[in-house]
Amino acid sequence: MSCARAWQLQAVPWSDVPEFARGTCDGLPLLPWGSAPTDTLATRRQLRVMGLRPGGQDPVALLSFKYQPAYAATLAELFLIAQAKPVRPMTPAKQAALNKALTARRTCRECGWIWPMELPRPHRVCEGCRYGWTDNSELRNPWEVAA
Repeated sequence: MSCARAWQLQAVPWSDVPEFARGTCDGLPLLPWGSAPTDTLATRRQLRVMGLRPGGQDPVALLSFKYQPAYAATLAELFLIAQAKPVRPMTPAKQAALNKALTARRTCRECGWIWPMELPRPHRVCEGCRYGWTDNSELRNPWEVAA
């Protein structure tokens, strides 16, 4: 990734008049935090909040910002809101597949109980099975609704 970071007046895809940018990065205008026009450009997450998706369009600019852990510079792609498409609706098959995947994350691999929270990723076993505290197969699942 080659980035030239110097203020310059350049032509931008979202405006008819040249605007100041912090340089270019891979041929895209580089905008600092807070300088992107929020009514015209948005990141993927901002589009998602609006119920939109990029829809195959290439990014028109990059947003440069710093985050706390190491004060490292990070880049986010900016897309034109006018060219964004609506998010595809969730189909019943997709919903069923998502529910199955989320249930698998909560199911203990040893005793088979379905817990109300996601189990730790390395083992996917509950605390009782992991440390051998109890033989959960003999006990009733405490998270099941009593009939």
